[in-house]
Amino acid sequence: MITKEYSFNKLSALGIEGIIFDYGATLDTSGNHWGQVIWHAYQFADVPVSESDYRAAYVHVERTLATNKTIMPDFTFDAVLNTKLLMQLAYLRDNKVLDVPQLELDIMHDVMLTYLARNLKRTLDHSRFVLEQLRKHYPLVLVSNFYGNIKTVLDDYFLLELFEDVIESVVVGVRKPDPKIFALGVETLKLPAEKVLVVGDSFDKDIVPAHSLGCPTAWFKGEPWEDKPHDESIPQMIIQDLEDLLG
Repeated sequence: MITKEYSFNKLSALGIEGIIFDYGATLDTSGNHWGQVIWHAYQFADVPVSESDYRAAYVHVERTLATNKTIMPDFTFDAVLNTKLLMQLAYLRDNKVLDVPQLELDIMHDVMLTYLARNLKRTLDHSRFVLEQLRKHYPLVLVSNFYGNIKTVLDDYFLLELFEDVIESVVVGVRKPDPKIFALGVETLKLPAEKVLVVGDSFDKDIVPAHSLGCPTAWFKGEPWEDKPHDESIPQMIIQDLEDLLG
């Protein structure tokens, strides 16, 4: 068996001594916005709704989950996805967008959940491999806007042990794009900001606030929720695969 050797030349050239990771869409969907990922599941399951109607359902559910205590601390990510799909389909049904029998609705739900869970596992297996390689050389911290169950999610996928600390918005009372949440990560690493790389998929919520602290950044550029121009001179790295960090 041939073991691949990684150079870490890019990180060495930047003088990196520690790394902060975002979770959602950075570690679990290869940089693609979850709204787009779920839309592709709707397409795969042939759910008869337009993209604009789906987007309305997605936004409604995300806003509801942000304000209501629906996601419990013991929810795995499969449970989170199950909850989101149920709420989205209920919204579409209640708003007369999706007029199908309950049995058909249940089948659509199950097809989408299976599709998403399969892709999620494959992506997280790859992310775990990359994190394991990085952890041999750098301390890692996770900073995430989440529902209060991020440690359960990480533990379920054997990722929790790879991080020195996990900073979750609900727990610390600060949400991205507030730079303070990244400052907490830098403080945890006990390193100067210029020695801490921040890796995230969201230009506005990850890259810009981390840059404002003086942290070098790696933008995981995937499929966005909305197309808009960004100043690509801000991040020190633009990656299409998490493994790009190892080169």
